[in-house]
Amino acid sequence: MEQEKLREQLEALHHELEAVDCVDDTTSRILSTLRDDIRNISEKQVGCPTVEDEPLMERMSDAVGHFESDHPKLSMTIKHLLDSLANMGL
Repeated sequence: MEQEKLREQLEALHHELEAVDCVDDTTSRILSTLRDDIRNISEKQVGCPTVEDEPLMERMSDAVGHFESDHPKLSMTIKHLLDSLANMGL
C-alpha cells in the first residue's frame, strides 16, 4: 500500500515539475535534479528507501524551500512525498 501511495505521489510531483515554466538557472538545475531523482525512485525494485537515499531527501528538502514562495503547489507536493518516504523508514 505504501509503495502504491509513493508511486502516486511521484507521478503527481512529476506533473507539477512539468508545469513549472519561466525559470532561472538555479530553478532549472533543481528541476532537472528532481526529475532525475523521481526517475531513480520510480525505477527502484526495492520496496523501501535506504540510507543511500538520504542525499535525495536533503535535495528535496532544499527544493521545498526554493519553491515555497513562487510555486507553493509544487512545494506542497514535495512535502507530501517527503512525508511518505519518512513513513517508509527514511
